[in-house]
This record gives sequence, structure tokens and C-alpha cells, in this order.
Amino acid sequence: MGKLIILSAPSGAGKTTLVKYLLEEISELTFSISCTTREKRPNEVNGKDYYFISESEFKNKIQADEFVEYEEVYNGRFYGTLNSELERIWNQGKIVIFDVDVVGGVNIKNKFPTNSLSIFIAPPSLEILAERLKNRETETQDTLKTRVEKAELEMSYANKFDKILVNDDLEQSKKEIKSLVLEFIKSK
Repeated sequence: MGKLIILSAPSGAGKTTLVKYLLEEISELTFSISCTTREKRPNEVNGKDYYFISESEFKNKIQADEFVEYEEVYNGRFYGTLNSELERIWNQGKIVIFDVDVVGGVNIKNKFPTNSLSIFIAPPSLEILAERLKNRETETQDTLKTRVEKAELEMSYANKFDKILVNDDLEQSKKEIKSLVLEFIKSK
């Protein structure tokens, strides 16, 4: 069994940006591609960003116990990590890096307590988070409100992670997270 790096955050905190940075900087890491039932965004690629599947297909995989972790993040919108995805990455001799919601992050950490590093990416404030989401131009007024409300709840999970990184200054956050991950990779 290999090592795992888990990055979780409320939507808009910068987690995906930091994951992409780590993948560019640290060759031992390979991205864990999650399954989701949400609609594909215009810039996303199936099998690269996510495995986009139907809700019924997702539920069949739950019944077959094919997930390391999964969650219904929003009503009818599921996200999860397949067991086969970890096996694929470990068989390559690589370290798995996750970009998952906070509940998924906690669940993965609980399942792999000794061979994982979990990092919670926190926004400087909920106001700044709302502004970042608005600037993405991917949210409606309703989805923006839902995401900000959910972020408030997700912030309460921060203390369940090994490290908390407040993403106030992106360049500084990149340096900090790279240092944390390299230190973990070299340990044990």
C-alpha cells in the first residue's frame, strides 16, 4: 500500500489550483480521478478531471462496494473515489493525491491513518470565498448561496486534518504546501 496526499477545502478556496501546482512540481504524485454525477463543465475532460457517470451507475457502484469513499455532496450530486483508482496509481509506484470535499477527505484519512497526509485549504474569510466563486462565473445566484452556506459547515471540519493552510496569498501557499508534501514523502 502506498502513500496518499489529501487536499480538501470548501469550493473556491483554491484546492484545485494547489493540486495542479503540486502535480507540476512533484513527479512522484499522480492525481486521483474522482467519479461524479454532476454535469461536465466546458473545460473538463472525462477520465482526466473526473469520471462523469449517471446517478444510477454511481448507485450501482455503491452497492457493489467499489468506492474508497463517496458522498452525496448536494442533492442528487455524488462524488466518490473508486478502489480501482488507488490500485492503478500504486501499481505505477506513485503517490496518490486527492482533490476531495471535506467529508471525503476525513473519510479517506480515517481509512488510511498512517500512510496519508491530509491538508485543509481554508479561505481567508467566507466573504473572500464568495467573491472568488462569483469571479469564476460558473455559479448562479442560488448555487453561489448554497456553496457559501456549505462552506460555513465545511470550515468546522478543518481541525480533523493533519494541517490547515490558509490560502490568502497563492504564491506563499504554493511554497508552504510543497514543503509539507515533500516532508511527508521523505518520511518513513
